Amino acid sequence: MKGLYFSQGKLALRTDLPMPQRKPGEALIKVLKAGICRTDLEIVAGYMNFTGVPGHEFVGTVEEADDKGLIGARVTGEINCGCGTCEYCERDEQAHCPVRTVLGIAGRDGAFAEYLALPERNLHQIPEYISDAEAVFIEPLAAAYRITEQVPVRSMAVLVLGDGKLGILVAQAIEILRANVTLCGRHKKKLAILNGKNIATLLENELKPGKKYDVVVDATGRPEGMKKALGFVRPRGNLILKTTIAAPVADIDINHIVINEISVIGSRCGPFVHALALMETGQITLEPMVEATYRLEEGLKAFEHAARPGALKVLVG
Repeated sequence: MKGLYFSQGKLALRTDLPMPQRKPGEALIKVLKAGICRTDLEIVAGYMNFTGVPGHEFVGTVEEADDKGLIGARVTGEINCGCGTCEYCERDEQAHCPVRTVLGIAGRDGAFAEYLALPERNLHQIPEYISDAEAVFIEPLAAAYRITEQVPVRSMAVLVLGDGKLGILVAQAIEILRANVTLCGRHKKKLAILNGKNIATLLENELKPGKKYDVVVDATGRPEGMKKALGFVRPRGNLILKTTIAAPVADIDINHIVINEISVIGSRCGPFVHALALMETGQITLEPMVEATYRLEEGLKAFEHAARPGALKVLVG
């Protein structure tokens, strides 16, 4: 099997990978398209000490499954695979199972290969009106929506720092729930994707010193992002952390957090059902975020492209 394999600090294209061996209750999926996200770039920089096939944003077709009704279906899948028996899994919180595997991130080969395996319970069939390119965004859109389950956003002043793919999705997901959203970034081209939407956009040098927001989301993907974001949170406001990086985080003055009673909330994966519902509204801009598509055999070039400053979504497949 062909695929991209990361080991000992190097990402390589291999043609000798073994086919995934699905376990009972799992499906074998032929990958149609997979997206490169910031987490993938951080993995090849050493994040999570991962070895194997990276990639967790994907769309594919089921080739083998215990549930015969799934065979031939076009699907995507939730990336956390819990043990099914611990207290977290019993509460339907397998994203926090202490022995979970995570597709392309921890203990489970991912989507930058011809095939992958996932538990059938993790799969979601994709409606016909969603294209393959759009379907790749279901996972990050679910992660963006997760914020709205953690803090109230309706009528709140929300600042999203970072105009990467996730930041653009976060701004859209929160705005649909009637928040007053400002997206701040470094690239006019990226900010322009939201032209015509009820979302204010600013370049970093246009942020007003001293202005405070009810909710600030760090989606910068940079070590200094949390410290910068903290300076814009009002007293008793919420700081939401979306950045996961291999590099150390900049020094944080915890006195500022304590004195101003700021809630700091980590935010990770969200339920796919909500992402699919958001996409059904037709209000989420997705395909203009796709900058390039490479064949799997060109996967190393795809990663080089995705790592360029200001790059939008790069797909493989």
